[in-house]
Amino acid sequence: MSFSKLFCETARGLPAKRERRKEARPGELLAAALELFVEKGYAATRADEVAKRAGVSKGTLFLYFSSKEELFKAVVRDTISGRYPGWAAEFEAFEGDTADMLRYAMNSWWTSVGATKASGISKLIMSEASNFPELAAFYQKEVIEPGHALIRRILQRGIDRGEIRPMDMTHAVHIVMAPLLYLVMCKHCYATFADEDTQLVPEAFLAAQVEALMMGLGLHQTDRLMTPDKKVNKA
Repeated sequence: MSFSKLFCETARGLPAKRERRKEARPGELLAAALELFVEKGYAATRADEVAKRAGVSKGTLFLYFSSKEELFKAVVRDTISGRYPGWAAEFEAFEGDTADMLRYAMNSWWTSVGATKASGISKLIMSEASNFPELAAFYQKEVIEPGHALIRRILQRGIDRGEIRPMDMTHAVHIVMAPLLYLVMCKHCYATFADEDTQLVPEAFLAAQVEALMMGLGLHQTDRLMTPDKKVNKA
């Protein structure tokens, strides 16, 4: 870059090319790390491979992330757990019924996580958790617990509105989560060798799951006839 061009960029308040490149590096490293973690797993991924794919030196990687473990945590926060504040805000503003909310929540998860490379992180945790308990504990706290809490809020809202029946909330949360995890396994395991005609269409599968969930969780005729004081909320 010529001095005059550098001067013009600086004068306009824009960072110079070298500065912009430096600012871009964390994002490039996270993208490269995500690709390799999903492709090779946590144990088999080396820091120098991540740096090479991102187009930087290994030393540069460690300027931003002190270890491979910290790099992995940053990937999880960037692609999954960092989305929870936005999802929580959407929950507060949502005006539809429970079926609409479940449908929206599941499809939002699929669009933001399931359909992206980030969904491979869930498979990685399931396959490598026993070898890296500290990463499993981190994932439990950063992803699983907030996810379960959000689903619990959706279901409790439905109970409070009289749209679904009181239930054992712990099991109900897992019932909602199960189809999402099944899609992840289909995408990263079964779909790698299954015939195209036998593969699930995620949006259609999720629509069917919401319908089934509402049939199972919804108020039955006997529930509607019961007075509120006779209903027991097991949440």
